[in-house]
Amino acid sequence: MSSTENLVARYLDAWNTTDPAERAAVLAEVFTEDARYTDPLVDAEGRDVIDQVIAGAQAQFAGLVFTSGGPVDAHHNTARFTWHLGVPGDEPLVIGFDVAVIENDRITKVYGFLDKVPTA
Repeated sequence: MSSTENLVARYLDAWNTTDPAERAAVLAEVFTEDARYTDPLVDAEGRDVIDQVIAGAQAQFAGLVFTSGGPVDAHHNTARFTWHLGVPGDEPLVIGFDVAVIENDRITKVYGFLDKVPTA
């Protein structure tokens, strides 16, 4: 596994880590202190705010898991990857893809896009 693939795997781990102290440790490993996360629903700057966004998603989608939706495509300092949110083995409830900017093996920016969202 490349360092970029490993970083993306740890990024998804952060979204699945429900213990606040453990999640903070993963976020410190994955993101720079001043990282920014932007998707259609939120624009979060800083690891602490990103942590709040993740905690909110976990509360909204309790019991669901983020998984990789396929291979990581990367060049230079940029990676793009698809992710699924749902019950493992079932059809994903949400599908999205993220583009991450990486510096010194940590994410500085994430641009998230939602391809499939629940209608109700």
